[in-house]
Parts: sequence; C-alpha cells; structure tokens
Amino acid sequence: MTELSIIIPVYNEEESLRELSQWINRALAQEHYSYEVIFVDDGSTDASWERIKELAAEDPRIRGIRFNRNYGKSAALQTGFRASAGRVVVTLDADLQDSPDEIPELYRMIVHEGYQLVSGWKKKRKDPITKTLPSRFFNFVTRKISGIPIHDFNCGLKAYRSEVVKSISVYGEMHRYIPVMARWAGFNKITEKVVQHHERKYGYSKFGFERFVRGFLDLLTIMFVGRFALRPMHFFGTLGMLSFLAGFLFTAKLFWDKIDAIYFSGTPLRRDITQQPLFYLALVAVIIGVQLFVTGFLAELIARQSLSRKDYLIAERAGFAEKEKAGI
Repeated sequence: MTELSIIIPVYNEEESLRELSQWINRALAQEHYSYEVIFVDDGSTDASWERIKELAAEDPRIRGIRFNRNYGKSAALQTGFRASAGRVVVTLDADLQDSPDEIPELYRMIVHEGYQLVSGWKKKRKDPITKTLPSRFFNFVTRKISGIPIHDFNCGLKAYRSEVVKSISVYGEMHRYIPVMARWAGFNKITEKVVQHHERKYGYSKFGFERFVRGFLDLLTIMFVGRFALRPMHFFGTLGMLSFLAGFLFTAKLFWDKIDAIYFSGTPLRRDITQQPLFYLALVAVIIGVQLFVTGFLAELIARQSLSRKDYLIAERAGFAEKEKAGI
C-alpha cells in the first residue's frame, strides 16, 4: 500500500513544476515510505501539462490528471483526493511558496501523533500587505464562527488521513473550509503546524480580492450545510413555525379588537379589519410560514436521496495505466 500521496493542483505553473518535483524528491530522499505525486492540471493554458507528462515519464511515482477546462482549485483537490491511494494525503500549491521539506513532519504528526488533519500555518507570510491583512481578518472570522482554533484556513499545505479526504466532497470554492467540513464529518483531531512560506518565484497569483467576498459567502454556505444538510426541516420548519405563529397572533388581535368593539367597549372601529396594516402583516406572515414549511418538506425529500459526488470531465491522464499494470 502507498503510504503517502502528494496532491498538487496546477494552473499555469509550467516554470515551477520540475523544480518542485526535484524539491519533493530531495525532501523525501531520507524517508523509507512509498509515495506518489499527483499533479492535477486545472485547465492550464500554458505548457504545464507537457511538463507533467515529461515528469510522469521520467518518474514512476508521478501521476498527472488534466481537466478539459478550468474548474477551480476545489475541483482539482477533489479529483486528486479520489485518485489518491496513500494512507496519508498531503496537499501543497505548485508555485513553490509551500515547502516540501515540511512533508515528513506532517506525515509523522498524522501517523505517530494520531491527528486526522494537520493544517499549515504561514505565520510569517511572504505576501504583500494587501493579501495578508484581509487574510488575517478572514481567518479570524472563520475561526470564531467555526470554533476550530487554527490560524490559516486557506494554507495550501495540509496533511490528512486518507479517511478524511474520502469522506468529504469539495466543490465550488470550498477548499478553504476543508477543516470545517472534516469537523462536520466527525473528524475532530485537527491541529496546525507553523510552516515555512516562500516568496513567489515564477508567475503571479491566480486569486484576486474577490476571493474574500466568495470566501465569506462560502463560509455561510458550509455552516448551513454542515448543520442542516440532513435535517433541513429543523431550519425551515422553525422559521415557518415562528412566522405562522406571528401571523396567527396578529390575526387574533384583529379579531379581538373587533369583538371588543362590538360586545364590550361599544366603541366602533375606525377602520374595518381589511383596511388595517396589521391585517396585511398577518396575511404575509401566514403565507411565508406555509411556504417555509413546504420548503422544509421538499428539502427533507431531497436530503434523503442518495447524492452522487460530482465528476469533473477529465481530458487526459498520464502515468496511471502503466502503474496500474505494474501494481503500483
């Protein structure tokens, strides 16, 4: 059995791939466990795939997967997770900012210390302040909302037990919240490790400021899905019940005012029930309550269907068939 799988999403990083591969080999040269390196080309428009095929032809431990177009980092990680065979799975970025020298210690923390997920912490980042300040704020909010005490959710350098990556489904922009998804899946032995961070040597960052806006929206999504994916009626039903109850109370007050005016106070109402704003508030609240209940029932039916994980269209593979024949 392969002991370590290293998954590397790639998008237009042709200059760094050979250097990264050599760095990984040097970092693991003194280790005695078997490993594989899986490059997932996320629809690169440069010569990244040609470099990956060359590396796969030279080294039997290297594999490559190429998407027919750019799906995003989450898709690349999910595909790499499904293709991995290692007992421990390590992810790192292809831009040489993550250090492969950290891999042996991450492996040791998973295998010997019993952690299920170890997240890298770029405590001293080699990035401009326009990236570091928003990132700190983003991580602070995520830490408070999720309750997971790690400092760098978005660090590409992470290590997992195989069961973790096989039990979660990463999609959209959710790669930032893998620790959150792992916690919701029942994996609670999560920690972090301070890791080296290097300046970008080639190319430029593929992520802009919009990632922070998407990040917060994704955080709300993952928190909602984590809490209510299997019991949506608890969310929609509670809101529906509160809305329906408010509408009922408004309606009861309107009828009581009319009864009081007719039988007790003798003072006629200045306006009919249907002419009062409270009547329309009551009507809207009741309708919304019913709609939320119906939404909850439909969501419960959908949640009980077996959902298959999304498959991304792969254009090519490199190094897989030969290794499968050889039993690697």
